[in-house]
Amino acid sequence: MANLVPASMRGYRRAWLGRDVLAGVALAAVAIPEVMGYSSIAGMPVVTGLYTLILPAVTFALLGSSKLLVVGADSATAAILFAGLLDLGIVGLAPGSPKWVGLAGLTALLSGVILAAARLLRLGFLADFLSAAVLIGFLTGVGIQVATAQIPELLGIPSGRGNWFQRQWSWLTHLDQVSWRTVAYGAATIVIILVFKRFLPRFPGSVVAVVALIAVAAATGASGHGVAVVGAVQGGFPPLGMPSGLTPGDVSLVFSVALSCSVLILAQSAATAHAFATRHGDDVDIDRDLVGLSVANLAAGLSGTFVVNGSPTKTEILDQQRGRTQVANLTTASITLLVVLVLSSLLADMPLAVLAGIVFLVGLDLVDVRGLRRIYVRRRNEFVVAAVTAFAVFGIGVEQGVLLAVAISLFEVVRREYRPRDFVVGVTEQGEPTYRAAEPGIESAPGLIVFRFNAELFYANVGRFADQVRALVDDAPDPVRWLVLDAAGIADIDYSAGVRLHSLLDFLTTRRVCFVLARPDTALVETLKVYELWQRIPPEHVFGNLIDAIRAYPAGGPPAATGEPPAG
Repeated sequence: MANLVPASMRGYRRAWLGRDVLAGVALAAVAIPEVMGYSSIAGMPVVTGLYTLILPAVTFALLGSSKLLVVGADSATAAILFAGLLDLGIVGLAPGSPKWVGLAGLTALLSGVILAAARLLRLGFLADFLSAAVLIGFLTGVGIQVATAQIPELLGIPSGRGNWFQRQWSWLTHLDQVSWRTVAYGAATIVIILVFKRFLPRFPGSVVAVVALIAVAAATGASGHGVAVVGAVQGGFPPLGMPSGLTPGDVSLVFSVALSCSVLILAQSAATAHAFATRHGDDVDIDRDLVGLSVANLAAGLSGTFVVNGSPTKTEILDQQRGRTQVANLTTASITLLVVLVLSSLLADMPLAVLAGIVFLVGLDLVDVRGLRRIYVRRRNEFVVAAVTAFAVFGIGVEQGVLLAVAISLFEVVRREYRPRDFVVGVTEQGEPTYRAAEPGIESAPGLIVFRFNAELFYANVGRFADQVRALVDDAPDPVRWLVLDAAGIADIDYSAGVRLHSLLDFLTTRRVCFVLARPDTALVETLKVYELWQRIPPEHVFGNLIDAIRAYPAGGPPAATGEPPAG
C-alpha cells in the first residue's frame, strides 16, 4: 500500500491536514487572479488560466516528488508561448483565436513529450547548467517584458506590433488616446495590492482588487463607457481531448517554442524544488519531478489550456502559509474547479485593466534588483552575463533569451575549465602551504616548483597547461630539478590531454627535471595507466600528501630526471 501513496505525501500526518487545507485556500485566493493574468500574457482566454490549476496541478501532486512545488501557469513560460506563437507569422493567427488556443495546447503536449524524453535520458542534471546569474538575468528580462507589455492595457490604448522597442515607441506616440477611466481601474488595482502587501501581507490584496473592482465596473456599466472588460467567460469542466483545428505540419511550427518552454520548465522547477526542499531539510528527486511535470503538461494540452511550470512565487506563498504537502495544492485545485463550474459568470465584468495591473506587479516582482546588485558587487563578470541575458530576453525575444541563457551557461563552464585559477605552492617555516598565482619567474624553493592546476585536463586547456609548465621551468630563477604536480584539482584527463602530457614529460626529461605527482586520486591513477603515463613515473615520485612531496625534495643533491618515455 505504501507504494500507492504519492511520493510527495509519504509520511503524511493527520495533524497537517488543517494547515494544508488553509494554506490551499490562501494559495487559491492569490493564484486564481494571478493565473488569469498569466492567461492574458499568453494571449489565451481567461478561463484557460484557471484550467492550469486543475488537472495539471492534480497530476503533478500525484506523480511528482516535491512536497511544496506549485505547478500552474507561469509568467515566464506564458511570455515564451506568446512570443513564439506571434513569431510564427501565420496569416490570421491572433491571440485568443481558436487556432491560437489549438497551437498553445499542442505546445503543451510537445513540452510534455520533451520532458518525458529528458526523464528517460536522465537529463535532469541539465538544470544545473543554468547558473544563478543566468536565471536572475532571465527572470529579470521576462519581468521587464511582462511589465511593459501591460502598459497599453493599463492606459486603454492599442498595443503596438514588432519588437520590444517598436512596441514601446507605439504606446509613447499614442498617449493622446489614453482612456482615463481605464487608467483609474488599473491604478486602483495597483494601489490596492501594494497597500495590502505593505500593511496586511498575509491577506491577498489581488482578491480584494478583483472583487471590489468587478463590483464597481458592474454597478457603473464600465463597458458602456469605453472600458474594456473580460466579457462572457465560458465556464464548466475543462474540455478533454486533443486540441482542435490542427494539422500535422503544426508540430514542426511550434516545436522550437515547446523546446524553449521545456528548458525553462526544467531549470526553474528544479531550482525552485531544490530551494524549498533545502529550506525544510527534505529530499527532492528531480527525475521524479520530471515525470510529474511531463504528465502535467500533457494534461494541460488535453484539457484546453497551455504550458505549466513550477512557480517560485506561488510556492513561496504556500510556504509562507505553512503548507506541508501537495494536499494544499489539491485543495487549491478543488477551489479553482468550483470557480469554473459555478462562479465563472461573475468574471464577465472584470476590466482588462485590472488583470493588467495584477500582471504588471508580477512582472516588476520578477525584476530582481537586489540579486543584480549582489552579483555586481561580488562578481562583475557574472553581472555582465546576467545583464546580457536580461537584455536578450526583452530586447530580442524570450525564446532566444532561453537559448542564449543555456549557451552562456555552457560557455561559462568551459571558460572556467579552460582558464582555471592555478598556483605555485610553497611552504612556510611552520609547514603550512602557501599559494601564489602561477607566473613565470617564481618557484616554491630553489630548484623546486610545485604547480597546482584546478581543473580537469581536456583538449581545450591542456595546451595552456603545458605552456604554463614550460614557462615556469624556463623562467625559474634557479635551474629546476623537481616539478611537483599537485593533482588534487584534476579529476580526469581526456585522450588529447594524455597525448600532450607524453610530450610534456619528454620536455621535462630533456631539461633533466624530475616529474613528481602529489595527491592523485584512484580514478586519475587508473586513467594515467590507460594512457601509459603512470608507467613513466617512478613509485618513489608519487605522494599521497603534498607536504610529504615537498619535504622529499632533495635540496642540494644531484638533479634527478624523470623516467624515459616508452619506446615508440
